[in-house]
Formats: sequence, C-alpha cells, structure tokens
Amino acid sequence: MIAAYFTPIWWVSLTAPNYPKAAFPDGIRIHFHFNGVFNGCKAPVQKKGSHASEILQADLGDDIAERTGGVAQGDVEVGLNCVHEMNTINHYVGMYPIDTGAPVEVPMSKFFFGFFAVLLLGFMATQRKQQLLILGAGFAAVTAWMVTDQIVMGHLNVFADHYYHEASTFFNQPEVLERWTANLKWATKAAMAGLVVAMLIIMLGVWKIRRFSLLLALVPALLPVFFVLDYAGWLWFFGHNMHPWGAFTVKPFMPTVFGEGKVAQFSTYSYPYYGYAILLAASAALLPAILIRRKMMREEQG
Repeated sequence: MIAAYFTPIWWVSLTAPNYPKAAFPDGIRIHFHFNGVFNGCKAPVQKKGSHASEILQADLGDDIAERTGGVAQGDVEVGLNCVHEMNTINHYVGMYPIDTGAPVEVPMSKFFFGFFAVLLLGFMATQRKQQLLILGAGFAAVTAWMVTDQIVMGHLNVFADHYYHEASTFFNQPEVLERWTANLKWATKAAMAGLVVAMLIIMLGVWKIRRFSLLLALVPALLPVFFVLDYAGWLWFFGHNMHPWGAFTVKPFMPTVFGEGKVAQFSTYSYPYYGYAILLAASAALLPAILIRRKMMREEQG
C-alpha cells in the first residue's frame, strides 16, 4: 500500500486531430498520483535534418510549437508538458486548472497513508494491549509529523501559495483568490483535526470493543473505493463549474471516470494505472486476513 503512494494511480488522455498521433502517440496524457498530477507524455519527440521551429510549425501548428520551444539545427528533442497543455485546452472551455482539484486531499495524502500504515501495524498484533500500544505510538508519530510539516515548517502556506498561483492563471480576481486560499487553509486544518479525532475514536473503539479491531484492516482495504469516489467527485466539480469566459461554450457535463468519452472534437480516455493495481492487490490480501482474524476471535470466544 505504501508503494502505491509513489506510483501513478490513474491516467487520462485527450486526443484530437490537431494533436497528430505521430507526435503524440498517447495524446495529451496526464497521470494522477495521490500527491498530485504529473506529466504523462512519453519520451520527447525526435526529428532530424531541419530547423526545429520549422518542423514543429509544420507538424504541430504555431501555438504548440511555441510552447515546446525547439530552436536547434539537426536533431531536435521536443518535450511537452502535458499538464500545462491540458490546462490550456481546459481553459478554452472555462474549466479550472487541474492543480486546483483536491486541494486538501493532495497535501494531506501522505498523512492519510501514515494513518493507514499505523492501522495495519495495529492489526498485525493479536492482543488488545499490544494493539493499543502500537496505535498510540503510531498515531502520536503521525500527528507530530503532520503538525510539524504543515504548521511548523510552513508547508501548508507553501501549498496555499501554489494554489493561489495556479488559480490566478484561470482568472485574476485577487479578492476572490485570497478568500479561496483562506478557505483552503481552514479546510486543511479542519482535516488535520478530523484525522486526530478519528485516531482517538479508533483507540477508544479498540479498547472497548473486541471486534472493532477488524476495522484496522477494513478501512485501508477500502482505499481503492475511496480514491474512485473522490476522483469522480472532483471530475463532477470540474465539469459542472465552468466559467462563461471560455472561448468555446460547453454545457455542464460529467467527465468520463472510466472508459472513453467525447467532448467537442476531443476524444477522452480515463483508466486505472498500475498503482491502482497495487492498491487492489493490497485489498485482495487484506480481505481474507480480516476473515481469518474474525474466525480466530470466534474461536477464542468459544
């Protein structure tokens, strides 16, 4: 499960006639990780024997050639930032920049994974006293890490500044952006407090209710479900909160969560990636472990 944090969980791609397959074999592709969105384009496009700008303008058009910026004679390598490119496409229809999505989940994701790791360590113990000791020490460590990272070291403010910058590329209304940034900080602090409360509830539940300890594995096992629900929710938000100043008017719509879709002249593709397979493998291991532990508890009671 920890390995899944460092891998791409889902990928999305857009294809259109003005993005030729020879130059963009996977279209405009991005990868979703738990800690953000990253470029999913393959190795740079390579051309030989002509001036770079002429090749790019002939193959890709003036606007894309300018963004890729090849300027050398001979062999040309063109690296396209597909996150930026997709933001440019989305801007034409009045859609928010991608990095403004999940503004609380992204900076909090590493602490959620720390929380899940402590739950699994607690589940590995079979005695209630051992479980409480592991959970108490682990939750204290995650809480200290979270407060130090976000508040003491100021990473919450750093992320808020990044959020402000990304949102400002969409529209420049400082008073609105300052209010959004303040709401982001408040929501993140509320999520931090909520995570601490969840830790206390789990400690109390394990202490008072024997079978409550089964949740120590069940909650992490449901992580693939949590991800899809959150991902779908943010897709809905992006598709239903477009602004009217886009160059093209598109009716509110639900972007494709899984499979292929169509928006204007673009074909869309959205599928799980190998990181999601790792999550499913973790869940597949945890579910029978829960059943085995449940059987052990019944036998002990008998």
